[in-house]
Amino acid sequence: MVLQNLFLSYLILCNMILIDFNKDSNLNNWTVVDDVVMGGRSDGHFEINQDGNAVFQGRVSLENNGGFSSVRYNFDQIKMEGYSKIKIRIKGDGKQYQFRVKSNKFDRHSYIYSFESKGDWEIVNIPLSEMEPGFRGRKLDMPNYPANTLAEVAILISNKKAESFRLEIDRMTLE
Repeated sequence: MVLQNLFLSYLILCNMILIDFNKDSNLNNWTVVDDVVMGGRSDGHFEINQDGNAVFQGRVSLENNGGFSSVRYNFDQIKMEGYSKIKIRIKGDGKQYQFRVKSNKFDRHSYIYSFESKGDWEIVNIPLSEMEPGFRGRKLDMPNYPANTLAEVAILISNKKAESFRLEIDRMTLE
């Protein structure tokens, strides 16, 4: 039992909680960015539900060359030394999403990892070394995410079709 408790304490120390939503979570640093910035008509929302989880939901529209909705969280830059992945506990709707990060809040490009949600609670493991650089839907000719620093996380939906979406988020951890 003592050994088991030491092991659990070690795991907690090795993992860093980035975000752990609850009923009192402050969403002030979260921003919804839809294609309306380019004339589109998509409409995303981000809120805390009665269970204390964040819910990113809305409708993606292809009108006026639209086609995406995202939610972004900016924070003071943190060092990523010793971490190799981000784990996100979500309940999805069976649709494909992109998880995006920025090393610096002034970067124009993001590093992107696509995943398909299953429709029930699950853990999505995002290997940092597999996050590819991109900007406005185009892959960039530069190395994958160096995982030195982190200043923004985002979730985006852009499946080239008009559709409603709903993604419930419990927490994000660095491991």
